[in-house]
Amino acid sequence: MSRLKIEFNVLDRQYRMYADEYKQAAIRVLESGQYILGQEVENFELKYAKYTGSKYCVGVNSGLDALVLAFRALGINKGDEVIVPANTYIASVLAITENGAIPIFVEPDEYHNLDDRKIEDAITNRTKAILVVHLYGQAANIRKIKEIVDKYNLFLVEDCAQSHGSKFDGQLTGTFGDIGCFSFFPTKNLGAFGDSGAIITDNQAIADLVRMLRNYGSKVKYQYEIEGVNSRLDELQAALLSSKLSHLSELTQDRVRIAMRYLKEIKNTRINMPITRDMVDHVYHLFVVQCKERDDFQKYLLECGIKTQIHYPIPPHLAECYRRLGFGMGDFPITEKYANEVISLPLYNGMTDEEIDYVVEAVNKWSK
Repeated sequence: MSRLKIEFNVLDRQYRMYADEYKQAAIRVLESGQYILGQEVENFELKYAKYTGSKYCVGVNSGLDALVLAFRALGINKGDEVIVPANTYIASVLAITENGAIPIFVEPDEYHNLDDRKIEDAITNRTKAILVVHLYGQAANIRKIKEIVDKYNLFLVEDCAQSHGSKFDGQLTGTFGDIGCFSFFPTKNLGAFGDSGAIITDNQAIADLVRMLRNYGSKVKYQYEIEGVNSRLDELQAALLSSKLSHLSELTQDRVRIAMRYLKEIKNTRINMPITRDMVDHVYHLFVVQCKERDDFQKYLLECGIKTQIHYPIPPHLAECYRRLGFGMGDFPITEKYANEVISLPLYNGMTDEEIDYVVEAVNKWSK
């Protein structure tokens, strides 16, 4: 087969699809003279709230800040326990510990999401919330988790950093819990051109509190009612996000198209393909396969000119920063198995048929 060079992600192709719109948005902001908490942020918050079907959206500096401020707004603090999937990205856990709370890890299910069948065994009298992470672009079994939350009178926070547009039984992720948290990091399905994030909620008190927390604890300039931080979505990113939001449906369809080709055409029996839960609309933020000889497979693909990534090689419970929690190898075997076997294939907007063909052919030709 003829050799191509396939990057894992190529962000400028998505930019070029709507370059004129992005340029107009950027110039509009630059010429406005208003660069912090102006009309563009307000407009995006209104648009994203409408898109998700939520009453309120509050833009912040990043997805991590969205999570940190979400727990702070809910009063989660020192000694409280928050249930979180063991195989998540480190940001999910950092948001818990940043507030002095204790992460309680629960193993994932066969869809790589929080296993709802194992949650109740982890609940104690110190449990205050469950953090659901809709990983890789697929909604978790959120209705069942919502039943557990209601049964035990807990808060439900949704980490939707990878699930923009993903639905469970027709309802968008982020709208089941008390707060939905989003990252708009450039590689996300709805990606900005720098760091940015947002929370959505139907609770006005929570929205108002997050607005204060993101702006030094202030509603009125130089009047500080609570201890806050500086975590504001800036005008430029808000304008660019508003433009991209109008194209999110077609961008998602393009990702799904690529994923469907992989699912249909990759036939290598040594590769375990991702599966999708019934009633879920997967948006394929990542296309993650499993392979027992993952490192050999990754090396082979790189030799073919195909770059891949591993999401994620070190689970949070084994991260150096959380050694103090006292976990060791073997404590969460399913999570650790995933960490040793998962590998993400290239999938990005603007990927050509020739590039998809090349990845499929290379994967199918791989043998030990």
